[in-house]
Amino acid sequence: MKKKFVNAKIYRNDSAAEIMVEDGQITQIGTNLPKGEEEIDLKGKLVMPPYVDPHLHLDYVYTLTELGQEGAGSGTLFEAIELWPKFKETLTVESVKRLAMKGIKDEVSQGVQHIRTHIDVTDPNFTALKAMLEMKEELKDIVDIQIVAFPQEGMYMYKGGRDLVEEALKMGADIVGGIPHYEPAREFGEKSVHDIVELALKYDKLIDVHCDETDDPHSRFLELLNALVYMEDYGSRSTASHTCSFGSADDSYAFRMMDIFKKSNLNFISCPTENAYLQGRQDTYPKRRGLTRVKEFIESGINVAFAQDSINDPWYPMGNGNMMNILDNGIHLAQIMSPEEVETNFDLITYNGARCLNIQDSYGLEVGKQANFIVLDESSVYEAIRKRVDVLASVRNGNFLFRRREPEYEIPLEL
Repeated sequence: MKKKFVNAKIYRNDSAAEIMVEDGQITQIGTNLPKGEEEIDLKGKLVMPPYVDPHLHLDYVYTLTELGQEGAGSGTLFEAIELWPKFKETLTVESVKRLAMKGIKDEVSQGVQHIRTHIDVTDPNFTALKAMLEMKEELKDIVDIQIVAFPQEGMYMYKGGRDLVEEALKMGADIVGGIPHYEPAREFGEKSVHDIVELALKYDKLIDVHCDETDDPHSRFLELLNALVYMEDYGSRSTASHTCSFGSADDSYAFRMMDIFKKSNLNFISCPTENAYLQGRQDTYPKRRGLTRVKEFIESGINVAFAQDSINDPWYPMGNGNMMNILDNGIHLAQIMSPEEVETNFDLITYNGARCLNIQDSYGLEVGKQANFIVLDESSVYEAIRKRVDVLASVRNGNFLFRRREPEYEIPLEL
């Protein structure tokens, strides 16, 4: 059936207002297109590609509430990591799937169709990985899920962690993960970064490393990761997540490194809400807020995306899968709200995330690509961001995953 979506305000395409869809693909974008067998009026609302959450821990979501609100009392990253093994002992494949489904529903019901999830594989039973491999297949018509083999307790801090990561890749994980700043000494953190790149090359996998998630400006595993992927011409398939310490680095070092980032094509992910909560805990004032150099990356043409990271887990008690909330917090913390910046801010939760996931060739509102898009409750980018509007509809392969009515008042305010 030929479906024609009409009266649309298409993100980054001011010259078109109609989308023609056939067999789940976009066949035409423009104005005054031929009549469709079914015509759907989008009422002048803003249409954009689906939200991308490129960094989420689906095996952790809702574990804080589930296990009695026993989070990190200090609010620090490292205390939460130390607490996690206690939580992990209680997990089953069924419990992981049950809670992960809640997190997935949170995200998909708010416009996300692509999730990259870091799954803890420092578990000889691979409980969470088995659960997520099942869910990836079961939910493929609803949401695309990429799985990172993530050694939460370290490749070397946890005995046999490196071998568990490799086994997870053999089982079907899509991406090699790591956490070098948590290893017992710099030497082992560096060794883990070498292992990550070697495993990615060996198994032809993507890379996504929890890198320098600390306020310590001397934590420089990012420099090593970037050098290795640059030398292997692997940067476009690699991502450095968090890189909080890079936000504390001095300008001389930072701008020298950004020149090399541009050469390597390394991707970056920042988690504005979670890192604003976790970082700067040992600071009085000035107090760091955990953000990497988002504004400078954008100005230098380095790909950077925003992500949710956590939903109600020992690391972060809040979170609800609303990428508009993540965008709102991120653009405030990064101070990117000039008129020119606002026009492309949505890239931080759409196109830029797709590049991190390495799906940019199949993602977006272009002829020949899958008819996947969302409809926001506003007609302009500026008003959508300013009002933090909801997603009215999510379309996947030309069919509605959901569609909401615009809000209505039972008793309207009259002034």
